[in-house]
Amino acid sequence: MVKILGIETSCDETAASVITDEGEGEARILSNVVLSQLDEHRPYGGVVPEIAARSHLDHIDRIVDEAMDEAGVSFAELDGIAATGGPGLIGGVIVGVMTAKAIALTHKLPFIAVNHLEGHALTVRLTDQVAFPYLLLLVSGGHCQILAVEGVGKYKRLGTTIDDALGEAFDKSAKLLGLGYPGGPHVEKAAAKATNPARFKLPSPMKGKPGCDFSFSGLKTAVRQAAEALPPGPFKEEDLNDLCASFQMAAADSLINRCKNAIKMFKADYPEGNTLVVAGGVAANQTIRTQLTGMCEKQNMRMVAPPLKLCTDNGAMIAWAGLEAFKAGKIDDLTFAPRPRWPLDPDAPKAAFAGGKKA
Repeated sequence: MVKILGIETSCDETAASVITDEGEGEARILSNVVLSQLDEHRPYGGVVPEIAARSHLDHIDRIVDEAMDEAGVSFAELDGIAATGGPGLIGGVIVGVMTAKAIALTHKLPFIAVNHLEGHALTVRLTDQVAFPYLLLLVSGGHCQILAVEGVGKYKRLGTTIDDALGEAFDKSAKLLGLGYPGGPHVEKAAAKATNPARFKLPSPMKGKPGCDFSFSGLKTAVRQAAEALPPGPFKEEDLNDLCASFQMAAADSLINRCKNAIKMFKADYPEGNTLVVAGGVAANQTIRTQLTGMCEKQNMRMVAPPLKLCTDNGAMIAWAGLEAFKAGKIDDLTFAPRPRWPLDPDAPKAAFAGGKKA
């Protein structure tokens, strides 16, 4: 039996979790404590890095204590301490890494630095025992990539955003329409009430182009232009709902087109692979899940996404990625330096928005 404490502080959630793995698919989440900073950042319409770092510092000790108490284990019973080492807002990453190092040093435990993106990438192996290799669509507020997952620490990037992440496009569009922060849930809720989802003719970025790269800045601009073309004054609810639905539909259409191209590439290189994993905060969007599931059925692929509570940032995904690394013999030295950028595929061509996390 292996027990790992995981700590996540890369953005605006202070989180800690204890995971145990008895082998043969018997992994269990013993605790998963998440403290959201939404109320602190909501007045600004987005995450303020300095506020986030200070909040992590204020709460990290208590969150770790709660996770350990909920799990019913002592530090002496742990096999290792994992923490997000990057990518992310560097102030927050430093808080988590230094906390994990202090615990590891005090209790003479191995320290494992986890790539935040790998935390998202491997969560389905905790919840659904998905076997390698698989295709990964990683969509969140800071990232939008598609990769072939060959194993722990082994990734081949097939596509990445050339400008904005889809989660950011959700947030910025919601802010423009006065729907509040975070944008994703507000846009999805409004879209569900639309009477004419196809009313606004918004572009599906990159659709029809070769390759698997993404782009969402043009879609954000189109939403702004459509909003500006509406009658002056406060937005009518019907207009907001239809515009949100049109935005969501265009985003899903773009993802489907990019994923179709990626599936062809993936099957050519990994004929034994038959699973598309969708991870990250945007994977919680039910409309996008449904659209991708339908696409996969037509492509003879299985679509798997983590449970909704494990799509957004949490400590369980970091603990699990740390556990997988621990079992593979991948332990880090206490001299590890937190990283604001940390691409999953370091050999891929450099891309401005791959491996980093924007505020």
